[in-house]
Amino acid sequence: MPGLLRGVARTAVVAGTATAVSNRVSRRQQGRWAAQSGQQQGYQQQGYQEAPPPPPAPTSSTADDMTNKIDQLKQLGELKAQGVLTEAEFEEQKRRLLA
Repeated sequence: MPGLLRGVARTAVVAGTATAVSNRVSRRQQGRWAAQSGQQQGYQQQGYQEAPPPPPAPTSSTADDMTNKIDQLKQLGELKAQGVLTEAEFEEQKRRLLA
């Protein structure tokens, strides 16, 4: 019987030690995760959550702008030819467009 009792006692000690170590590791991991989530929340509150996206590249180039102005001048010329605009109105709109 002393051999059996010794074996049971050894098993109990090993199981108890394993449980204690496992609990300690779990608490330590939870502490680390809590610290990480706290840091992330701190960054978010301070406005550091993500870098803002870069501004979009300008889409209109000088050639596109000039083409747009030419098209508008053509429309003004058509309106003048149809009699919708007078010569003075046409000149005023052309001056504004080319300014």
